[in-house]
Amino acid sequence: MSELETSTVPERPVSRWQILSVFLRLGLTSFGGPIAHLGYFHQEFVERRRWLDERTYADIVALCQFLPGPASSQVGLAIGMSRGGMLGALLAWIGFTLPSAVLMVVFAFGVDMFAGGSDTGWLRGLKIVAVAVVALAVLGMARSLCPDRERATLAVMSASFLLLSSGTLWQLVVILGGGVAGFFLYADDSTDPESSTLPLSLPKPLAMAALTLFFVLLIGLPGLVRLSDSNALRYVDSFYRSGSLVFGGGHVVLPLLEAEVVDSGWVEPDRFVAGYGAAQAVPGPLFTFSAYLGASMEAAPTGVAGAAMCLLAIFVPAGLLVAGTLPWWESLRRRPTARATLHGVNAAVVGILVAALYDPVWTSAIAGPTDVALALCAFVLLSVWKAPPWLVVVLGAWLGVLVTALGL
Repeated sequence: MSELETSTVPERPVSRWQILSVFLRLGLTSFGGPIAHLGYFHQEFVERRRWLDERTYADIVALCQFLPGPASSQVGLAIGMSRGGMLGALLAWIGFTLPSAVLMVVFAFGVDMFAGGSDTGWLRGLKIVAVAVVALAVLGMARSLCPDRERATLAVMSASFLLLSSGTLWQLVVILGGGVAGFFLYADDSTDPESSTLPLSLPKPLAMAALTLFFVLLIGLPGLVRLSDSNALRYVDSFYRSGSLVFGGGHVVLPLLEAEVVDSGWVEPDRFVAGYGAAQAVPGPLFTFSAYLGASMEAAPTGVAGAAMCLLAIFVPAGLLVAGTLPWWESLRRRPTARATLHGVNAAVVGILVAALYDPVWTSAIAGPTDVALALCAFVLLSVWKAPPWLVVVLGAWLGVLVTALGL
């Protein structure tokens, strides 16, 4: 295990502008879905900038796997909050979300910049790069979080179970099982080095207020809808509820959104499917599909106003949950029993990432020897040559166009 993986990460001042600029660059280049996003975050904030150490990053990922909502966006919110408080979380969300949200609104206005769908060469190249990014993240986290036979076995068992199961709720079962195993296996282990402390500035009363507001809106909005004829309030209620009740990330929210906006007649089925196809081709979180739907609504408010309203409504639950749980999580993970439990949870998270590396990352990107070769080249560029991810993304897109044009 390298010195970087075991040492305490030094606290360095981070400007608000730096938080925004880093997440904006990630929002422009993070293709490949939520699992790939975690890989980009790992390389940027653990390996490159050292804002977090391996174990603290894994603890945040584990927390966000427990919470409903978009896990990768919640990890980004937590990282932004740890470096800049509530304003840092807001800037992280804006930077990571804005590029794909703008692209989805433009698409809703009829600019078909993503013609060709999944058959375009550049999208093929981006998917292949995502394989390398996720593989590198899994390898780095496995070295740090599964250093002994017990945790390595837990990770393999978790991955095997998920590969043989279907349904995202099994991820929660795997995490809970890993936590129980860790509690019993490592209850007497006091040799583990401390993770770095998250420099949180959010007081616990404010965290409790965020949790309270989350439940007040979840319970209260449906009642307000029944008392009002406002379309805007109906939109907010539908998208807030979708963002509050989904486990497993962006793809899982699609059936909920379809039931809300298609069955109600707000969006035509063909437009819904077209928008989902475009969402696969843009960087950043899949939840920005909500901006497309908001801009495409049949009844007012539509356009930019509708897009902004639906986008905020679906992401607000994620922000409230992170703000409401992260301060408690920071103190909880310091306790010996919690650390023992997190040993098992983190091993299970590695197993989840291993399973996701195969399905959907590998299965959706690798179709033959050419794709394997390009993925290996991207992996070497990232791991050996330490090339910046954005450069590998651009190169991968260009090579995808080239090999597709050559019929390879």
